[in-house]
Amino acid sequence: MDEFALEPARAQAPMAGAPFHVWVFPDSTPWTEFHRSGRNYLLRFPELADFEVARDGRTVRAWPAPGVTEETVRHLYLNQVLPLAQSRQGKIVFHASAVEVGGAALAFAGESGRGKSTLAASFAVSGARFLTDDGLLLEPRGAEWLVRPSHPSIRLWEDSQEALIVAGTPTAPPVSYTSKARFLAGERVRFCSEPRRLHRMYFLGAGAAGAPRIAPLRPAEALIELVGHSFLLDIEEREQLAAHFDELSRLAAAPIYFRLDFPRRYAELAGVRAAIEAHARAEGVTA
Repeated sequence: MDEFALEPARAQAPMAGAPFHVWVFPDSTPWTEFHRSGRNYLLRFPELADFEVARDGRTVRAWPAPGVTEETVRHLYLNQVLPLAQSRQGKIVFHASAVEVGGAALAFAGESGRGKSTLAASFAVSGARFLTDDGLLLEPRGAEWLVRPSHPSIRLWEDSQEALIVAGTPTAPPVSYTSKARFLAGERVRFCSEPRRLHRMYFLGAGAAGAPRIAPLRPAEALIELVGHSFLLDIEEREQLAAHFDELSRLAAAPIYFRLDFPRRYAELAGVRAAIEAHARAEGVTA
């Protein structure tokens, strides 16, 4: 059971030492600082909040910076902190979205801005259902892997909203650090609340293709991609890193990984969905 406690706001006092890891924006501005706090971890989002994560990842406490809304802190927890905490529990979590097609899960992994959420939303407003728009959590089931559904919402930039979302679709309250809107699942944005077998994972290209292009990956190529798209809180703990790598090596051995590239034009999305569904159908899913 994951426990989350929201504490009273407090100023972000200077840390005693340098972080052991930092996530940065493209302009090198720090986004998340990873610190050790005794046996636990402290994740600092500058000017937003501090999160203390227990060593086993099962308990998280949050202190908002003064003036930061509760909704902002909960949004950070769900989308940034929880996947990292789950990694401390030995769970496999990726920067990826997933949708249900034909009773199985198709996942889309890629760097920020490559269209993970847009693809998931495109399916979810066109008859399919989404499982997650990021923080893809996998659990083993025999020789297969299950995709666990996450929070029933999808975050989209304004241009994707205008292209995909019908006016009046329910949204969560806005947060202070992003202009993305979070659209809640319902009749207009369909959500799958049950685990689904992972059938295929597509790693998104940069958008150089003039038409949808899908190519298989060898296990060694898939392993590199899986490592690069993993959520990991402690990148210095060798024992956990070794266990994580072993799990990914087992996962990469399955013949389910493909490179997917397509033109980044909203008018092309119906064709992209059709190409993905046809590929999945040919590979054993009935769309």
